[in-house]
Amino acid sequence: MSRSTEEFRSVFRAARRAATPLLAVRTPDPASTMAQVTASLNGKSEVPIVAWDILNGLAGRNEAGKAAVAKLVGENAGQLGPADALAAAQKITKDTILFFLNPQRVWEQVDVLQGIWNLRDVFKTTGQMLVLVTTPGAALPTELQSDVMVLDEPLPSTEELAALVRETFEAAELPEPTEETITRAVDALVGLAAFPAEQVLAMSLSKDGLDFERLWDRKRQAVEQTPGLTIWRGGETFDQIGGCENIKRFLDAVIHGEEAPRVVVFVDEIEKAFAGSGTDTSGVKTEMTGTMLSWMQDRNADGVIFIGPPGAAKSAVAKAAGATAGIPTVAFDLSAMQSSLVGGSGERLRSALQVVDAISQGRSLWIATCNSITSLPPELRRRFTLGTFFFDLPTAEEREAIWNIYEQRWDVSGERPDDDGWTGAEIKECCRKAWRLKLSLSDSAGYIVPVSRSAADQIEALRRQSSGRFLSAAISGTYRTDEPTSVNAQRRVLRTVIE
Repeated sequence: MSRSTEEFRSVFRAARRAATPLLAVRTPDPASTMAQVTASLNGKSEVPIVAWDILNGLAGRNEAGKAAVAKLVGENAGQLGPADALAAAQKITKDTILFFLNPQRVWEQVDVLQGIWNLRDVFKTTGQMLVLVTTPGAALPTELQSDVMVLDEPLPSTEELAALVRETFEAAELPEPTEETITRAVDALVGLAAFPAEQVLAMSLSKDGLDFERLWDRKRQAVEQTPGLTIWRGGETFDQIGGCENIKRFLDAVIHGEEAPRVVVFVDEIEKAFAGSGTDTSGVKTEMTGTMLSWMQDRNADGVIFIGPPGAAKSAVAKAAGATAGIPTVAFDLSAMQSSLVGGSGERLRSALQVVDAISQGRSLWIATCNSITSLPPELRRRFTLGTFFFDLPTAEEREAIWNIYEQRWDVSGERPDDDGWTGAEIKECCRKAWRLKLSLSDSAGYIVPVSRSAADQIEALRRQSSGRFLSAAISGTYRTDEPTSVNAQRRVLRTVIE
């Protein structure tokens, strides 16, 4: 994958020098791709540039291209379907660059597939190139994978976005933006393709300057067009979460340390997303697992896994990491990326990963939560290099801190219920219900069944599985338990360790 526009142009020029006949460019912005390819020719106007799309047929994009089309098919250029256009292209002027737009819609058709393949040897001999301009993450048909070179056009770099900000201010006849304004605007725009970046920037600009809140809101909307991606809008930080002191200290060191991440990627219940990998008959889960493994390894992506019973603050800590660092938190929903179309799931996953790569500028922190780690592929667990942390039910001291936070948030007070075995989520819900229903805390507690009661066996099994294997989210070091037989026994073990 090309990491910059200049690198993309350089790779394309190298492909031209090597007489590469078939090239696929995966891009979110076809117009940008054609502009970049044209720019890579360094003003060589004698190179014919031609494009085909389903509505316009063949059309020249420069004078040499128009002449090539006229010589090839005359006035019938607009009537050519995909297979006919590919068949005619075998006799197109030498050195021509032929763009074929949205080929993923038709390349599974036998005649189109054969038409693409037939151009390989013809174009290799006479110097033409077929450029298949397709969507991010698109997978070539099996029959073409050995013959077509694939390039990913990078999303705009920070330097290109900075230039876009200056040009937009100039076009709006506004004073030149300050360096601080440019930096903040680029932070909000990074991860978008050139066209939507230009659009959201223009729509967030007024005679008073740039509305950053509106810019971020439109950025979120644009990112969320990618299936499976949403930007977390909550602003809760570590200071607003009781307990879990060890993992909060650790993550604080990560997000403020060397090579600090520029985005937090949150994957909730990751074990469900990859359940069946290696055994599913469709091969979808296995393909998605392989894509994730390769991407995380290639990017040296850092990550942590949170394991523990529901309501133990795993998701709360993960989401708060981004707000604490002042960086976006992107929720990465793998189930929403699955598609009923052949190859669609992998295409969506690769597209989402490209957006994450652009937003993070190569520095992302992955935080995955799970309620059971046994079904998670071991090779995927190893990619989360920063460790696995176990979140137990909170101790009495931790529960006291959690009550204080949520009583203040919802302005409730009074005698508290017996909270032995409660999770932070249950304390939060008790306070919220008391506020909403105008109940006392004790009455509100009557509508809550603690998970320590409803899932006691599962929690004990999870503790035994985690003991000595994972780090503790609450205290420094490895989580340990003497395999207690009840929640109260576990409380005593933790209190002893803390004291």
